[in-house]
Amino acid sequence: MSTALARARQLLDSSRLPDGIDDSRGYLDLLGPPETAATSTLWFMQNPVFALVYERAWRPVFTRLFSLGGTSTKKFDTRLVAHLGRAGKRTVLDVACGPGNYTRRLSERLTGEGLCIGLDFSIPMLTRAVADNSGERVAYIRGDARQLPFDDNSIDTVCCLAALYLIPEPHEVIDELARVVAPGGEVAIFTSVHTPLTRSRVVTKIANVGGYHVFGRNEVTDRLRNAGLVDVEQTITGLAQYVTARKPD
Repeated sequence: MSTALARARQLLDSSRLPDGIDDSRGYLDLLGPPETAATSTLWFMQNPVFALVYERAWRPVFTRLFSLGGTSTKKFDTRLVAHLGRAGKRTVLDVACGPGNYTRRLSERLTGEGLCIGLDFSIPMLTRAVADNSGERVAYIRGDARQLPFDDNSIDTVCCLAALYLIPEPHEVIDELARVVAPGGEVAIFTSVHTPLTRSRVVTKIANVGGYHVFGRNEVTDRLRNAGLVDVEQTITGLAQYVTARKPD
């Protein structure tokens, strides 16, 4: 087991863990055999072929679509990741990390005992993450974003970037992000948002079939405030929203 993986294991809350943890694939597997995907989107996320092309092709195209063909989303995304991955000994949690393209970037300037943990439910995605986006301060966990395996107030920086709209029961995920972030720590979310375009019947029907959740303008921000977070800020760019918040000291 790598040093980073061993440190990630030490951060886990024993009361939230299964009896056995499989670390034979280079990540900590807390879920066991995969369940049948509930939606077509989740099926894709568990497909090895999709996992292979996701980082190199799908993610860049999808980000451009969020900007309606422009570059505003990409520019804001670059600035946010630079802030979240700033130098320090912090612990960063990347929820629904996919193949780890954000996770590795968030780890690159961490120092000392700093660690970035990527968590996802998909075996193919985590297999790609270990192969393509490992690092000295990177560890991966296969777990449920709706039931994060960490104690309250234990992670310095928590983010869920370009994934919340695909997760069933996304409000539970938001509550979990707020629960595990440490006092003074920050939460960052990049996800969908309702616009005149996404309110059309055609887009709504496609989203419902695929299990894609389009968030109301205040849906994410209100949930974070109700969870006790402060300094909630929202930036809407194209069809996307970036929301950041802080847990009071």
